This record gives sequence, structure tokens and C-alpha cells, in this order.
Amino acid sequence: MAIKNYYWFWGGLITLFTAVLHTVGGGVALVGPLLNSSLDIQTKTELHSVWHLITVLLFATAYVILVNCRKQKAEDTALVIRYISYLFMLFGLVFILVSLYHMTFAPQWILFFPIGLLLILGESKK
Repeated sequence: MAIKNYYWFWGGLITLFTAVLHTVGGGVALVGPLLNSSLDIQTKTELHSVWHLITVLLFATAYVILVNCRKQKAEDTALVIRYISYLFMLFGLVFILVSLYHMTFAPQWILFFPIGLLLILGESKK
């Protein structure tokens, strides 16, 4: 089936790239140091679980976006994609606010905002 919505297609590909980057890069840069830290085992377990939850969320949303970019626009499809776009925009906002709070730079928003924007632009495509 041909691609019907290229905005959603590119949003889905960037989401898939983000999922792979999170899985590989995050495993090395974040999970390893977390598990080797002096935090108590309960905190390590919960933070490690949250990391895996985000991994699942990224791959699942990439799948939903890429499947729906090939379908004719329907109201239920547009609603699901709209909610995913809002979610990714909010993810980007969280990284910006937490970065400001800690006076550091967490670059994840650089991927989340364009995904949200592409999905919103794709929704207006007739």
C-alpha cells in the first residue's frame, strides 16, 4: 500500500530512529551508570523499569504512525495521531523545563518537537 501521508511517514521514521537511539544510546549512557550507581535497589529497579516503559512507548508509537501513514485519512486515525503529537510535544516541553531547572542541556526535545509538528502538519493534509 502506498504512503498517503508523508508528514506522518517522516514523523514515524524519526520516532523509529528515536526508539533505536534510546535503546542503544540510552542503554550505554544512562542505564549502565544507573545500575552501577549507589542508589538503593528499589530506586534502581523503578528507574530501570521507566526506561523500558519509554522504550516500549517509542516503538509502539512508531508502529502506529507508520501503519497509519498508509491509510486514507479517517477521523479515528487522525484522533490517535493527534494525541500522539500532543504527547511528543509535551515530552519535548518536559525536557526543556527539567533542563532549565537543573541548568543543564538535555537534547531529547530536539527529536520530540519535530515529530509532534510533523504529525500535526500531516493531520491537516487532505
